[in-house]
Amino acid sequence: MHVPSKEIRPQLEVLARAPLPTRFGTFDMHVFRFGTTACADAGLSDEHVALVMGDVSSRPSVAVRIHSECITSEVFGSLKCDCKDQLEAAQAEVARRGVGAVLYLRQEGRGIGLANKVRAYALQAHGADTVDANRLLGLPDDARRYDAAAAMLEHLGVHAIDLLTNNPSKVEALRALGVNVTSRLPVLVPTNPFSADYLATKRARMRHAIPDDAPRVAGSERK
Repeated sequence: MHVPSKEIRPQLEVLARAPLPTRFGTFDMHVFRFGTTACADAGLSDEHVALVMGDVSSRPSVAVRIHSECITSEVFGSLKCDCKDQLEAAQAEVARRGVGAVLYLRQEGRGIGLANKVRAYALQAHGADTVDANRLLGLPDDARRYDAAAAMLEHLGVHAIDLLTNNPSKVEALRALGVNVTSRLPVLVPTNPFSADYLATKRARMRHAIPDDAPRVAGSERK
């Protein structure tokens, strides 16, 4: 079903809506446009997605994952990060609850874009960690924005969220935008030999709440 474009909040438009059957269950898929100059400058798409299950407007608080695009993991199966695993874990958790949403924001590479992300990968291949690689390129550690997510939640009638994330900075950024984050729910997924150091860096240098005893697959222990 196509929904005619209309302005919901400055910069937010509804583009389309239809049911989407997935292996986790059927979600109601909403496509929005939220354009900013920053998105265009970084080569990022201004189209974002909300996968919604159940009546999210009728609950005092609902489980929500705000997830940023990662084409290398989610499309090409890269093992350097846990993005695809976190996305799927969030879909599964929303489906388990029967009510909730996954907001998929098109801000590849923590907001620096695909080309810069791959340039950072090249530096990582020579020993830099994910933070230092960005800095060597003259880029911020994390350039993501969440104003699109705040506008999407408002449109969906979501009053408060239990945020599925390991990242305390995401909670702070959303609260600064007026989103009522009532709790943070960790998303712990197994690591692998290629992602273990990446996750350790996020824990040590980016304040991610990933416990030292987070589940790991065999052979992923750091040396």
